[in-house]
Amino acid sequence: MKPWGRYKLEEAMPAPAPPGMVAVAELFPVKRKDWAKIVVALFIFMAGAVMGMSMSAHFARYFTSEARFFLPAEMYAVNCEKDCLSVKSFVKPEAVMHSMTDEELFWRASLVPKKLEFPFNRVIKVAFMFLTRGPMPFLPLWERFLKGHQGLYSIYIHAQPGYKINVSESSPFYRRQIPSEEVSWGSISLIDAEKRLLSNALLDFSNERFVLLSESCIPVFDFPTVYKYLTESDYSFVESYDEDSPRGRGRYSRSMYPEIQLHQWRKGSEWFELNRDLAVNVVADYKYYLLFSKYCKPSCYPDEHYISTYLNMFHPAQTANRSLTWVNWSFGGPHPALYGQENITAEFIQTIRNNGTICTYNNKPSTYCYLFARKFSPSALEPLLNLSSSVMKF
Repeated sequence: MKPWGRYKLEEAMPAPAPPGMVAVAELFPVKRKDWAKIVVALFIFMAGAVMGMSMSAHFARYFTSEARFFLPAEMYAVNCEKDCLSVKSFVKPEAVMHSMTDEELFWRASLVPKKLEFPFNRVIKVAFMFLTRGPMPFLPLWERFLKGHQGLYSIYIHAQPGYKINVSESSPFYRRQIPSEEVSWGSISLIDAEKRLLSNALLDFSNERFVLLSESCIPVFDFPTVYKYLTESDYSFVESYDEDSPRGRGRYSRSMYPEIQLHQWRKGSEWFELNRDLAVNVVADYKYYLLFSKYCKPSCYPDEHYISTYLNMFHPAQTANRSLTWVNWSFGGPHPALYGQENITAEFIQTIRNNGTICTYNNKPSTYCYLFARKFSPSALEPLLNLSSSVMKF
């Protein structure tokens, strides 16, 4: 055995380095007991690194799962034909039913683009707007009139709430009823209904001409003639005249002064035709509409005065000052003459088409003054269908 003193001496002395190498102890002069601490620290570090990588993978899977919960992948894979904003859905709504209030609808319809060019192939359409209390007995005649001209017209129907027009899916009137409200004759509710029809039609940017019709109206010319007449006209067709009688100026209320003065007051047929610019102006107006709603009560008949007065005040040069809908008031009374089965002959229809009246079309004399006619009873449908191809040419 080594002597105790020599053992301690040898243990304290470093071992000689291999040839050609520098002793580690010379580079890192650390005591043997400190090396043990370094090894333990390295072990703890490596264990922590392994544990950290494991937990990192776990949390990555967790947060990925949570992210999918809060930000589902489906939101980045939306069917844009149905759910995304698009020009197509804005300029030509596929459905006419919606949940907008009148205030929201009128605001939306009065939007006018500053840019003149359209970012789509715009084919001008005529909007036929039907204001009806219920059944539309002349639908078969109108369907025949419209047949073969898809893409050149739009249909809008304002019926009493709860009433549903029953037609087949192939009919141009299928699902063309707009959201409606109760309408009573001689009240401001008629103007509300007219504005709803105009507003819904304005949502389709291809609609350029807007015709107001009733369930008792019929066309007296074929569609190509009507379309050409309207789309090539420089003017809109709104009747507006000053009548110094109880039925004219006598309906004016002094409470409308000074916004509307007596000399500006006008009377005219409810059945109008407007271009897009005038339709937007009528829908956008609230100031003068409010005066009519306050002071033009049932005996005043707002539908005979509001649009005629408003356009006469602000846009008189844009109207032809006549209606395109023929009607016979010669018998007197609050309603025009009603024509039934016994009245329908080829001669009668020809008289409406060309009755000797001279009007102006684009500032030139014309004998073609009426495109539509009223008022017809349901019994007139059958003889009208029999005459449509030979007399009306559709």
